[in-house]
Order: sequence, then C-alpha cells, then structure tokens
Amino acid sequence: MATTKSKNITVAEFEAMFEAVKNWGRWGKDDDRGTLNYITPEHVRKAAGLVRSGRTVSMAIPINTVAGPDNPHPAIHYMSRNHDIPVGESKVGFAMDFLGMECHGDCHTHIDALNHISYGGLLYNGRPIAEVTSLGMHGYDITTYADGVVGRGVLLDVPRLRGVPYLEPGEAVTRAELEAAEKSQGVHVGEGDIFVFRTGHHRRRMEKGAWDNGYEGEGKAGLHVDAIPWMHERKVAAFFPDGDGETVPSTVDGILYPIHPLQVAAMGMVVSDSLNLEDVAAACEEQKRWEFMVVAEPLRLPDSTGSPFNPIAIF
Repeated sequence: MATTKSKNITVAEFEAMFEAVKNWGRWGKDDDRGTLNYITPEHVRKAAGLVRSGRTVSMAIPINTVAGPDNPHPAIHYMSRNHDIPVGESKVGFAMDFLGMECHGDCHTHIDALNHISYGGLLYNGRPIAEVTSLGMHGYDITTYADGVVGRGVLLDVPRLRGVPYLEPGEAVTRAELEAAEKSQGVHVGEGDIFVFRTGHHRRRMEKGAWDNGYEGEGKAGLHVDAIPWMHERKVAAFFPDGDGETVPSTVDGILYPIHPLQVAAMGMVVSDSLNLEDVAAACEEQKRWEFMVVAEPLRLPDSTGSPFNPIAIF
C-alpha cells in the first residue's frame, strides 16, 4: 500500500489540538484515572466474552540487561543467593535474585502514570508539576492502575496493511491509515478499547539490531499527531504501541515527542511503551481476528511515574 506524506503542524496548531482534546474536568477536578474511566465493568464483562480458545500471548519484551544505543540504562539483574548456601542443618536450599531497573525506556515494556508527562508546567487536570518531587507524587502515581488495565484490545497492524515486515524510522501513521487498517482487518476501535498499535518496531530490532531511535540517531516510526483527535473522538481508554507511539523526527515543528503530552497530559490517557507485538500479531493472523481480551497489571509501586509490566492478550 502506498503511503501519503503528511505535512507537519506548527506549535500553535499543536496547542489548539491540545485544548481540543483535553479531558480536564470531564470526570471531576480531583479525577486521577483519566481515560481508565472509559473502561466500565460492562466493558470488562464484554471483553471476557471474547475469550474462545483460551490461548494467552504475552505482549512484553524480555527485560533487557544489555546496554545499547536504545538502552543506555539497562536493567541490573544478579543472583543474591544460591543453593550452595545451607539453610540451617536441613537439606533445603534457596535461590534468590535482585532486579533493579528504570520504569521507562525503549527496552523496557512499561506503563506510564499520569505524573509522567506535563505540558506548560501542568499535569493532567491542571495539577502543577511542583507536586512531583524527588520522592515522586502521591495521587497520580502508577498505583492508580493497581487493579489492572483489563478490557477489549484491538490490534491495528500497519505493516500488514502496507505489505511490509515493519515500518522504517521516521514514518508517520496518520488517522486515514488507521481507519484503512480497521477496514482491512474488519474491526473498529471504540469507546473503552485498548488500542494496540503495531509498527513492527520490535521485529526490526530483532532483524537489523539495535539502533539509536532518538533525535541524534535514525529516529523511529510512530503516530502522526493527526491521529490524536481520532483517539479522542473514539474515546480510546489505553494505548499499547510496540515503540512508544512517537514518530522521530517529530510531526510538530518545534516540539519533540508531541504524542505523549497530548495523550497523557491533555487526555489523561493510559499509555504504555515498548511492547513486543510480533507474537500477538501472528496469533491474530492465524485466527483471523484482531480483537481479544487484555489483562495488564503494573506493579503496585507508590508515588512512581511508571512501572514495568507484562500485558497479556487472551483469545
């Protein structure tokens, strides 16, 4: 499928879009759930009805302990105890390990809290960034999602639509292309849904190796900002991409990484980063269905701006 080159927008147009998609006050001035409010018990019940075969597929990449151009702060993992240390006089042995890692990064599958992103000195719902201290922030932290993000997942597979294994760095996916993917796959992203967005980022990394996907490197594929009003209109509850959703270079002249502030700071959206969607895409292709139940459980880490997690697709 041929792609259409979309023009960038200006900062003024970005800020007009920010105002247009803001959910501030929609669920009250003290709301800390944002678009998670769209996932009602009825949405969860209907999502459970999608389970037919019982097949489960992880959408997380393995935690990465190897430094690289896209992993400057790798996770730290080591054995803190092994079976060679006796436990009293008995034959019992214990093996234990230590894990230390950032809650964000391109090589850690993670979910963002609403205190993670600000714009103009303000967080979602207009709360000031001064509330985020060296100890984190209570109230907009990741424990807001402690009961899980559970609902109907809809995968839009853009490489499948284009007939390529993966998108190349810098390629932006527009609203029109997302709608074309819906039509091709026979699905519709609607209110309360978890939008699972595949660019093939993980497959490209596996086949071609790690690369610097930031502004000093090759960049990466992601959404064009014109997809944000579409997500707002559809009342999408959560966004699960295989990169971080951002196109690098940016599609907004003068603003780096514009997708996150529109989603998190303006809409209060549940946003995750750096999933592995290759296995779930294969499962969808086998079953010829691109909707499934999602069960995603962040760590219950008070005052944190995010958490590693392992989202599961259930067919």
